[in-house]
Amino acid sequence: MKKWFIPLIAAVSLAMSGCSIGIHNLLFKPASGEKKVVPVPVRIVSIGDSLTEGVGDSKGRGGYTYYLKNELDGMKGVKKTTITNYGVKGNRTDQLLARLQDKNIQKSIRESDAVIITIGGNDIMKVFRENIPNLNKQAFQIAIPGYEQRLNEIFRQIRKINPNVKIALVGIYNPFSKWFSDIKEVDDILADWNAASKKVAGKYKNTIFIPVSDIFDRKEEDLLYDDHFHPNDQGYKLMSKRIYHYLLKGNFLGIPK
Repeated sequence: MKKWFIPLIAAVSLAMSGCSIGIHNLLFKPASGEKKVVPVPVRIVSIGDSLTEGVGDSKGRGGYTYYLKNELDGMKGVKKTTITNYGVKGNRTDQLLARLQDKNIQKSIRESDAVIITIGGNDIMKVFRENIPNLNKQAFQIAIPGYEQRLNEIFRQIRKINPNVKIALVGIYNPFSKWFSDIKEVDDILADWNAASKKVAGKYKNTIFIPVSDIFDRKEEDLLYDDHFHPNDQGYKLMSKRIYHYLLKGNFLGIPK
């Protein structure tokens, strides 16, 4: 019997005696640390004002939601992203509260992983319209407690519909210089309202505040639509990147890695 044939018989004998599993594991052992990622569907409800509706989007694709969906769909842990858009131009906190009674919106929230809200800009505009004859910083400060109360109720209503849903509140940016040119403290006013939004969001679990005002402070870049109020395509793209970054921070959405 040739010498090379003896090891072959030994190997066959080991396999037949049940040692084949050990040999297979030895030869085909997975790389250390290798983890299989099972993609999951991501379902988001987007509610609020014109920033959710996407006013200023040149192609009517839904503003930031269009770019956010593409970003999330590019992740290996995401099977498919669904963003249901319930944005309505001109909505204030009181109007959004009323719309949360809509059965279709409630059904979408019940079935969602996260709710993203843009609200507050039109509340500020309401203060402006009601105080045109005597416009000053104090008028905006007086309106903040009512805004906080309505914002609290919005969060409570959403959690009543879906106790486990994640909530992201997008901050207010400053397109108001054209409208409030007589008020030098306009940046302070926006900062106060954003601070109020952040404070309310901080009271709730699985809830984050996403600041965007600094994005639109870039004087060297035109980020507003022709109305000088809403974002243009580039403005929405940058908003989306900021929202995407915060949704992934600390794995807020729980996407497999």
